[in-house]
Amino acid sequence: MIHRQTRSAAAIATFVAGCALSSGAMAQEWPTGPVHIFVGFPAGSSPDTIARLVAEPLAEALGQPVIVENRPGAGGVIAVKQMLARGGDSFGININGPLTTAQRLIPDLGYDPATDIAPVGLIATSPLVLAVGADFPADDLASFIEAARAEPEAISYGSVGEGSGAHLTVELFADAAGVQLFHIPFQSYAEVTTSILGGEIDSGFMAPSAALPQVEAGSMKMLGVTSVEPFAQVPDVPVMAGAAGLPDDFRAELWNAFIAPTDTDPAIIERLNVELNQILADEGVRDRLLAMGWQAEPGTPADLSQRIEDDTALWGGVIDAVQTAN
Repeated sequence: MIHRQTRSAAAIATFVAGCALSSGAMAQEWPTGPVHIFVGFPAGSSPDTIARLVAEPLAEALGQPVIVENRPGAGGVIAVKQMLARGGDSFGININGPLTTAQRLIPDLGYDPATDIAPVGLIATSPLVLAVGADFPADDLASFIEAARAEPEAISYGSVGEGSGAHLTVELFADAAGVQLFHIPFQSYAEVTTSILGGEIDSGFMAPSAALPQVEAGSMKMLGVTSVEPFAQVPDVPVMAGAAGLPDDFRAELWNAFIAPTDTDPAIIERLNVELNQILADEGVRDRLLAMGWQAEPGTPADLSQRIEDDTALWGGVIDAVQTAN
C-alpha cells in the first residue's frame, strides 16, 4: 500500500511538473499573431499616449505587432468590455476608474473587476495638485484650509463631474481637512483651468502637467500635491500628506495599468509583466512618462491587485459618504 501511494504521489508530481513546463513553453512560443491592446480614451489622450509608448517596445520584444485599439466612452469602461468580449490575444491599458469606482457609479456595469480581470502590472501613477489663481489670497495649504473653514462653501472648485477623480479627491480632502467647498462641474479639465484663470472659480485639483505651464507663466499657484512623496515633475510643491492637519498617509493618485481577461494563461501574464517592467526600466521611457506628468511604477501583478483592492475600498468609502450626504 505504501509503495502504491508513493508511486501515485510521484505520478501526480510528474503531471503537475509537466503542466508547468507546458505552460512555460506556451508563453515562450506565444504570441503567434497580433496582440491587441484596448484603450478607453481617444487618440492623443494620456492613456492612449502611454499605451503607444509601451506598445512599440513590447511588439519588438514579442516579435509580433501590438495594435492599440481606441474604444473611448464611459470613462474607460467600454474598452474593458471590448477586451473581455473579444477574448483571444486581447489586453487593456486603462486608468483606475474602470477597475475601482465604476462598479459603484455605473448600474449593471457588465463585469466584475475582481473576477473578470487579471492584473498584469501597474504602468505609471500621477498625483493631483491643488491649484488656485495667482490672485487667490492663500499662498499655502494651511491658509487655504483656514479660509475654507472660516466660510463653508465660499471657496469653489471645478471638476469634470460627479464621480470623476478630481471630484472624489476633493471629497476626500474636504473630509480630512474638515472643510466644505462648492462644486462646479465642467465638461473638460481645460474648462476648469480656463475658469480658474478667469476668476470664475477659485480652485481645482488637476494633473501637475496641466497646472505647471500656468504656474510658470505666473497665472496660477500650486498649494500642495496629493502624493505621499514629492513628485519629480513639481519637486518644490509640498506634499499634502501630514501637512496642515491632514493624515500622514493622505494620498490620491491617478494611475494607468496593463490588464488581461482572467482566463489568460498565467505564464503569458508573467511574461507580459516581465516585458512591461523591462520597458519601464528604460530611462528614455521613464523620462517621456515624467514629461507627460506620470511616474513609472514597475511591479508585479500582485502589486497591481493590491492597489486595485486598496483604491476600491478608499474611493468606495468616499462614494458612500457623498451618496449619504445627498
